[in-house]
Amino acid sequence: MIRTFKKQTRRLAALAVVSTGVCLIGCASTQVDAQWRSIDLPTGYLRGATVLVSCETPELVVRQICEDRVVAGLNARGVNTQRIAPGGVPAVPGSAVDARYLPLARANDAKAVIAVSVGLGSQTVSQGVSLGLGGFGFGRNMGGGVGVSVPVGGGQVSQGYAASVRVTDVASGRLMWTARASAPASSDVDQQFDELSKRTLEAAGTAGLF
Repeated sequence: MIRTFKKQTRRLAALAVVSTGVCLIGCASTQVDAQWRSIDLPTGYLRGATVLVSCETPELVVRQICEDRVVAGLNARGVNTQRIAPGGVPAVPGSAVDARYLPLARANDAKAVIAVSVGLGSQTVSQGVSLGLGGFGFGRNMGGGVGVSVPVGGGQVSQGYAASVRVTDVASGRLMWTARASAPASSDVDQQFDELSKRTLEAAGTAGLF
C-alpha cells in the first residue's frame, strides 16, 4: 500500500513538472516589455503623416523582413512610409543615434523617423531540455530550484528576437515614443516579426500615435 502511494506521488510530481514545461513553452507569447511616451506627444501624431522607416540589424534578410512587417502595419493605419536603401545613410560620429536619419527625412518631407533596433532576446534547445522543480529532476540532469538545464551537445537551437522601436520627430529631433517588445524563441522568423510588429504598433496606437 505504501509503495503504491509512493509510486502515485512520483507520477503526480512528474506530471506537474511536465505541465510546468508545457506552460513554459506553450504559454510564452510576444509582448511589449516596456514603453515610454513624451508628454509633448499629441494625439494622432502619426495619423496621415509620412515617416521614414529603418530596421537596424547586421542581417540583411532580417532587416528586410522587419521593414516589410512594420511598413505594412503602418500603411494599414493610414501612415505613409518611405524606406532607406541599404547603406544609404552613413553613421554620424558623435551625434545622437537617430540624427543620421534626419537630413534624408527632411528632404523627403517626413514628419518622423521610425527606427527599429533588432537583436536576439532569447534562445532554446529543442532536444535534451531538462526541467527542474525544487529538488526534483526531470530528464538527464538534476536541478535545484526552478529552471531549465540543457545537456552539452544536445538539440537544435531556436532564437527569439527582440525589437526596440523609436519614433523621433524630424522638425525638433526629439524622441516622441519608444517601446521594447520580445518574441519567444522559434524557428519561424517571419511569424516572430509578424507578432513583434503587431504588438508594438498596438502599443503605439494605445499611446495615441494614430
